[in-house]
Amino acid sequence: MINVNNYKETVQNLDYSTLPATMWKPFQFVKKATLDYTNWNAYNTNDAIKRLMNDHFENLDKFLQKHPKEMVTPTNEGKTNTANLVESEPKAKQIKESKTTTSQTVKVNAENKNEEDFDLTFVERIPEELKFIKRFLSWNGKKKTKDDFLRFINSLHRAITERKVTKASPYAKQIRYIQDKLILRYNEIEKPEVVEINPKTFNEFKNLVSQERVMPSVMLIKRYITLNGKFGVKEKAQNLIKAMERAYALKKLTKNDKYNKLLDQMRESLLTYTRSKTQKILSIPQPELNGLNGILGCHCELSGIEEDLNGITCLEPDTKETPVISLPTHNTQLPKGVMSSMEFSNVQFKTLGFVGKYRKLIGDPSKGFTVMVYGKPKMGKSFLCVDFAGYLARNHGKVLYIAREEGLDMTLQEKLNAKDVKHPNLFVSDTIPEDLSYFDFIFFDSVNKLGLSASDLETLKQANPNKSFIYVFQTTKEGNFRGANEFQHDVDVVIQVPEKGLAVQNGRFNQGGEMRIFEDESFKQAA
Repeated sequence: MINVNNYKETVQNLDYSTLPATMWKPFQFVKKATLDYTNWNAYNTNDAIKRLMNDHFENLDKFLQKHPKEMVTPTNEGKTNTANLVESEPKAKQIKESKTTTSQTVKVNAENKNEEDFDLTFVERIPEELKFIKRFLSWNGKKKTKDDFLRFINSLHRAITERKVTKASPYAKQIRYIQDKLILRYNEIEKPEVVEINPKTFNEFKNLVSQERVMPSVMLIKRYITLNGKFGVKEKAQNLIKAMERAYALKKLTKNDKYNKLLDQMRESLLTYTRSKTQKILSIPQPELNGLNGILGCHCELSGIEEDLNGITCLEPDTKETPVISLPTHNTQLPKGVMSSMEFSNVQFKTLGFVGKYRKLIGDPSKGFTVMVYGKPKMGKSFLCVDFAGYLARNHGKVLYIAREEGLDMTLQEKLNAKDVKHPNLFVSDTIPEDLSYFDFIFFDSVNKLGLSASDLETLKQANPNKSFIYVFQTTKEGNFRGANEFQHDVDVVIQVPEKGLAVQNGRFNQGGEMRIFEDESFKQAA
């Protein structure tokens, strides 16, 4: 059995270009993560990496038992360093063997009512090369512009540069063909034209992409992850539960599926969410989300993981993951996550670059900051937030103002029409959209009217780590904000409007800032 002790000896004479597409990327990952098999710290210290590597060892062991002749010494003949050229033409045998040994193979009828059976392999992730081939096939019979060709070429070259597509790929011949054709037509095309792919080539490529399909369980996991941190998706969650039940009823899923336990956990989480009267946002715990992203080969949050490699995530060596800091009087390395105060004092933190009155009130926050605003009715907190939204829209990005409390009515319109507030980057709504990715700053006016809990806000923040959120709260008769104290503890900045027209701030970026809300004449008139 292959393990960490004999892996180097096992693969040192192995030409990994002969491996299936679902195996050669994990092979490269292990080589990179272990500094050419000299440092196994990643394996010994990270459970997720250990699990992924053990899966690779098992798959490689099974493959070599079936194909002992693959143990050959690789040759350097014909190799080149040119980044935009994919070489190494694959044999038909290599393409056929590109199906992973852990995949589920079933017999299905061919398309177009052809009764001839063929092997359909279910995989966890479709190789990048097949995605490009499928994209190329989708162009057949469609009109494309010169810019369309350029975008395709750029994306292909980017994948090659990032080594998501390499010359060792079993689909290298097809990728080179696509690349050459795209470049040729790009150099010749003057106006939009209909793309026509040679029928023989089309059928050949179609057979390739038809041989592999994403496992039904993995497709359900993908749908589950897309709901994380989304507001008002209970109907979609219910539909996902039905889809899971339907897949089991139709035998597309069985209890023997390798992810059956995960699917059970997903179902319980979805049922809890759909049945809750108070939970507005679906929240997947971070450890669970990391594990699911690892299955899908997504860019996940696991420590040290940088890029996906076909279901195996890529870990940079420890020396890059955490810089080694040498102390002047010691010859030892600091523990992971610890750095000297001397070095920390020189770290450059990127801020948004606030200026003017909001620099005086809040300071200069970093990207992804959070603000809590509260005050009694008619004191000016909404005017303050609308003005702040206008400032952000003019200077720092796209802003969404969710006016749940007063809605999209005349009073909000009057505030937006005040001097220098309305702007093409400022958008309004009376409810939370499902997708917040378009916006950089999101205002909730108010959290109480939206019915959001502290855990809901935390989930939104985790699902959108680079977004800045500004939360407006109602207050009690005594002037305290409505809600649990954890609201106040979870934000970077707290702004109170204790009296009409006065904003007082305490926070991480500027202690004790103040600002007059209605010093602008247009605001005085609107008030």
